[in-house]
Amino acid sequence: MGVLDIVSPGVLTGPQVVKLFEYAREHQFAIPAINVTSSSTANAVLEAARDIKAPIIIQVSQGGSAYFAGKGLANDKQQASILGAIAAAHHVRTVAKAYGVPVVMHSDHCAEKLLPWFDGMLDADEAYHKEHGEALFSSHMLDLSEEPKEKNIATCAKYFERMTKIGVWLEMEIGITGGEEDGVDNSEVDNASLYTQPEDIFEVYDALSKIGPGFSIAAAFGNVHGVYKPGNVKLRPEILAKHQEHVAQKIGKPNDKPLFLVFHGGSGSTKDEIKTAVHSGVVKMNVDTDTQFAYLVGIRDFVTKKKDYLQTQVGNPEGEDKPNKKFYDPRVWVREGEKTLTERVKEACKDLGNVDRL
Repeated sequence: MGVLDIVSPGVLTGPQVVKLFEYAREHQFAIPAINVTSSSTANAVLEAARDIKAPIIIQVSQGGSAYFAGKGLANDKQQASILGAIAAAHHVRTVAKAYGVPVVMHSDHCAEKLLPWFDGMLDADEAYHKEHGEALFSSHMLDLSEEPKEKNIATCAKYFERMTKIGVWLEMEIGITGGEEDGVDNSEVDNASLYTQPEDIFEVYDALSKIGPGFSIAAAFGNVHGVYKPGNVKLRPEILAKHQEHVAQKIGKPNDKPLFLVFHGGSGSTKDEIKTAVHSGVVKMNVDTDTQFAYLVGIRDFVTKKKDYLQTQVGNPEGEDKPNKKFYDPRVWVREGEKTLTERVKEACKDLGNVDRL
């Protein structure tokens, strides 16, 4: 039995998202969540998933959403980020079924200062649900890890009450992911804060499981956003298994893995670290820094190789009157970036055991 025996191609919502993550946890693989900033990057991710027969998570950050809408738009009240996230979700919904793969359409880190963005997406979800019987997005992430633990959990529970009514999954973060992303800078945080305690995980589980099953926890185990030198921060994915054991004991199911866990700051991780995390119940791993670079590689190499054909519209080494349109047409050089991005997404899927899963 494969994934398509339990869920449909296209954007998933409600019980189908739960079924997908249950299947991944049971079969010990995880799904990469790839940040996209345009229809081009989104299509490249879908192409990769189709080629290796795998479900995929497509996500937009607050900054990536604003870029999707257009950098020329004002964003003083998160209006461009709201609009761009909605546009991205509609685009993915429009084309995903044609690629034949199940897709989780997700929004990435939302700190407290960005809650107007979150609220705008939820408003769009509720409006879409009213018309279509399902939400626009599959899931959203609240990252209130910088707030006091009690406030973090209480705020997540409040939003989760609203989200469960329309079948939207919640991802939350407890503990801090180091580094910097979308204006949230944790690069100077004390290393001890980069490791979540099992007791904190149970507090989250206890609060959210009373509301619904559709939630995941991004627990910190030394993760850092971006690429970093080995040894600067020690990843300890083995502590995720201890979180599972602690919660399982507390709820009286000692042999279970009750948690859906998320791996943030995955770029630059070793394959052994990834394998340990997946075996501990990680069902989603964020990949952004590596795929950003992968998109550049194809474009960079094309421009370097064809530089003599990109100086003027007419005239190149083959003759002064030779046209260069077939080289400078964006459909040519942007496509080269899509190709290298697609290959990097395939690599991420292979690392997570997410190949031939349909």
